[in-house]
Amino acid sequence: MKTEKIEKQKVVCYGEVLWDVFPTKMKPGGAPMNVAYHLQKFGIESHMISRVGDDESGKKLLNLLDGWNIPATDCQVDPIHETGKVEAIADENNEMTYIIHQPVAWDYISQAPAYDKLVAEADAFVFGSLVTRNDTSRDTLYNLLEKAVYKVFDVNLRPPFYSMETVKYLLGNCNLLKLNHTELELISTWFNDHSGTEEESVRFLQKEFDIDEVIVTKGSKGATYYTTTDSYSYPAFSVTVKDTVGSGDSFLAAFLAKKVQNKTPEEGMIYATALGAFVAAHEGACPSYDIAEIKDFQLQHSPIF
Repeated sequence: MKTEKIEKQKVVCYGEVLWDVFPTKMKPGGAPMNVAYHLQKFGIESHMISRVGDDESGKKLLNLLDGWNIPATDCQVDPIHETGKVEAIADENNEMTYIIHQPVAWDYISQAPAYDKLVAEADAFVFGSLVTRNDTSRDTLYNLLEKAVYKVFDVNLRPPFYSMETVKYLLGNCNLLKLNHTELELISTWFNDHSGTEEESVRFLQKEFDIDEVIVTKGSKGATYYTTTDSYSYPAFSVTVKDTVGSGDSFLAAFLAKKVQNKTPEEGMIYATALGAFVAAHEGACPSYDIAEIKDFQLQHSPIF
């Protein structure tokens, strides 16, 4: 008897790929690439639309993508601009600040017919606000948003690389919004929304921009997932933090993986909070692991209530 082939869920991520430069080492990074890396760990067919320089740093990133089973052919090579780099600096509380160089290759992601088809056929399309700092990559993003079926906006505000006008446009073009508590407070002030409570601010954005789902991450205070009618709050796991680079990206990836696999919001949030804590307990945004390790991690670490 012939068995029917089960196709993998497919998610396309769009935006920056780069190297995070620490005092003693460099680690691969860029929020959308981090999301693509973790999605692949959950068995999702991941694609990364971006651009690297025609240099050694770019070649290393393309090799990494191939090694992670993320097609490097979706990533353009720029003959003029160098591969992106970000200097990552940790403060005494292990919170990160970033010096983001420009212009770099991922500022110049150009449109391609193959991208239109790839995004139109995907279960989800993930993007952030940082990539809109240059008109070329922004215009390509706007074009792809018209093709996407399910749009995931990971806010990722990095001063001075955003504008109210652009963020508002992206808010109006997403199905799932993910942002941290600080970003929620800032965006709320743009609309003179000083309601004071997280939920009221979320409900305001949902109504104003017709957003079905919102995730608010709150570091050691956990995270909350909002639908239009309900909310699900989950505590963070207690860990010794090495750095917080990519922790929010891994959170989003785990939640989204479970969503496109038609799992419950509860299961998605459990995996998301666990993976976010696991990544914070390791160096860099893309530590090596398998899903069995995340299950063990959940059992071995206590949530913070």
